[in-house]
Amino acid sequence: MRHSVMVLVVLTSLRLAAGSVEEMTVCAGNLLAALTPEQKTKAVFQWTDAERFNWHFIPKERKGLTLKDMSSAQKHLAYGLMSTSLGARGFQKATTIMSLEQVLQDIEGPQRRFPRDPELYHFSIFGLPSTNGTWGWRVEGHHLSFNHTIIDGHLAAGTPSFLGANPAEIRSGPRAGLRVLGAEEDLARQLVLSLTDEQRKSAIVDTKAPDDILTVANRKALLQDDRGLEISKMISSQQLIVDKILAEYVGRLRGNLADPVLLRIGRQSGEKLVFAWAGGTKKGDKHYYRIKGSSFLLEYDNTQNDGNHVHAVWRDLNNDFGEDVLAAHLKAEHGK
Repeated sequence: MRHSVMVLVVLTSLRLAAGSVEEMTVCAGNLLAALTPEQKTKAVFQWTDAERFNWHFIPKERKGLTLKDMSSAQKHLAYGLMSTSLGARGFQKATTIMSLEQVLQDIEGPQRRFPRDPELYHFSIFGLPSTNGTWGWRVEGHHLSFNHTIIDGHLAAGTPSFLGANPAEIRSGPRAGLRVLGAEEDLARQLVLSLTDEQRKSAIVDTKAPDDILTVANRKALLQDDRGLEISKMISSQQLIVDKILAEYVGRLRGNLADPVLLRIGRQSGEKLVFAWAGGTKKGDKHYYRIKGSSFLLEYDNTQNDGNHVHAVWRDLNNDFGEDVLAAHLKAEHGK
């Protein structure tokens, strides 16, 4: 009975996901139709262009069309495209992270090579948007990178998926107390504090946290370190916290897109899941954690700016940018 229910959930989710791809196609087409020829030269790339894999999350020069270079009407269409993949929670986090650029500008002042700007976020479309074709799109800027790959009309990948926050907590001014990625931190700390002394021997892999997420912005997420505590060796209340952490990362996507992923990578999937923590466990301590399975990796680091600067990424170890699905497609359709 349980298996039948799960199959029904998966099939329903896949059907709803197809509807999301249709919305993506329509919204991407609407945005492109509203752009001038000059704007299109910035926003549109060939599907085979290496730029599709050139993702990052630091403030630097990027390709793509920025919100800053769009009209008011075009910005609405760009945000509409974002909303076709992001759920309410993911959209709220993304737009709030964009707004933190103004906070940083006020803190740091204008004397920077790359000024902080809430509209310096770049939209790129790879290939021709089509409900049954192969194409992709990305929105990216400082502390935000969402990458989407559609193959044969299906969302093949929604990763790499990166969110960051600086400051992680605004500590003064009218927005004091704001923590965009607070749930990602609080849930993991709740988990590590719930561990027994014996469990901590496996889970806490270092007393010092690394300076950043270990996979940084590599095209391929490679992490050979499998140290940590197996989720299967946790008690049920601890495993439920793990479920909430997974949902917080994957739940950046709309529910109908996130649900099949959670079924594929969650505890019910049979994957060997491992939790690892490094650094201090008290609030305010510099810290790092990850949850790693055979097919995915969640990585979180809060060490920069005296432990008030978060990087949190979700990677698919096999299928970032849809590479695994695309390889299977090419082999099946073209023998390559």
